Amino acid sequence: MTEITISVGLNDAVTKQQEHPTKVYVDIMKNVCQSYHVPFSFIVSEGGYFHENGEYTQEKTLVICLLDPEKGVVDGIARDLCAFFHQESVLITESKVRAYFIKEQLPE
Repeated sequence: MTEITISVGLNDAVTKQQEHPTKVYVDIMKNVCQSYHVPFSFIVSEGGYFHENGEYTQEKTLVICLLDPEKGVVDGIARDLCAFFHQESVLITESKVRAYFIKEQLPE
């Protein structure tokens, strides 16, 4: 099984500041994933990175996890979020994982 993550920073590409409350970005991300009909999970994380010009930035980031999605769907979601969040780019990572569910009978 393939696990894809899409990491999208929340700082605006031009102002270098987060322009809206995190909940606004989360709601947009949920709507985008729903429109592509993909199951997903996400976390809000904090981190830092260097721009191409060497400038360092810290920001909140949405990290979306998708299991075995179609390649075109991943690219579509990434492009939409890049545009909607006004980003220079978003990061996509791909990993092979072993995933399984355990079920237990719930007491009645």
